[in-house]
Amino acid sequence: MTKFSVERVLNRRFEPVEHHYSRKDTALYALGVGLGETPTDPRQLRFVYEHRMLALPTMAVVLATPGFWLQDKALGVKWENVLHGEQGFELHDVVPVEGAVIGTTKVHDVLDRGAEKGAFIYSSNELREASTGRKIATLTSTEVCKSNGGFGGRADGAPSPHPIPIRAADAVWDYTTEARAALIYRLSGDYNPLHVDPEIARVAGFESPILQGLCTFGIAGHALLREACDYDPTRLTAMKARFSAPVYPGETIRTEMWRNGSTVSFRSSVRDRGIVVLDNGKATVKPSLST
Repeated sequence: MTKFSVERVLNRRFEPVEHHYSRKDTALYALGVGLGETPTDPRQLRFVYEHRMLALPTMAVVLATPGFWLQDKALGVKWENVLHGEQGFELHDVVPVEGAVIGTTKVHDVLDRGAEKGAFIYSSNELREASTGRKIATLTSTEVCKSNGGFGGRADGAPSPHPIPIRAADAVWDYTTEARAALIYRLSGDYNPLHVDPEIARVAGFESPILQGLCTFGIAGHALLREACDYDPTRLTAMKARFSAPVYPGETIRTEMWRNGSTVSFRSSVRDRGIVVLDNGKATVKPSLST
């Protein structure tokens, strides 16, 4: 196997990705993260029904992605042991309900957290509307290459995790995922067989296929939209969290939220197992125009 090359990772050049999508794709993503759980709720229907339709802020994370580029053999990454460590977004404008966007990805840093923790790769993806060049979002991602740490690189420089308040949450929302949740969410672009094939999941060390991390992230975004934004997507302008444990489809995800002005701290856990699955969450929420 090719030796892990920090220089090749840092100097990786990405071709812009143009992503065309329809209102059907927008509705499918919303269904995948729990919208429509109350089919008669008009606030939720706006995201799954083409009449006066809206797009979820978290949908930005599945648009114009570079794909699993760490599989490139020239980089020397043992891709089978790569974990998605963090995900975030900042919206500069509303996510269109349909059309075409262009994503431009860059690698910003690679840190060596040692042989046990691995190499941490920090990247971003800038989304622009294809027809106008309008900047829509900046996505940030951290990939943890568990088998590529200890190469003698710089270890410091990682951003400090956002602290969760030590007090009772201001809002809590429980959402029970469907047994087929991973099968629905994968249609938004994550075709990793780990989330659908029982044998591959067992080889990877799981009892059964696990829910996509970005699906859990989207469900937490749904919780924030519901409890802090009254389902107004223009109010949720930024969100970031760390992935800390997997979710199995069918489990209940409990999202706790703490308000402090425009900042909402959040954390998600599997209620029955008491395991935190998203941690150090931070969202930025605009005040309601009616207040």
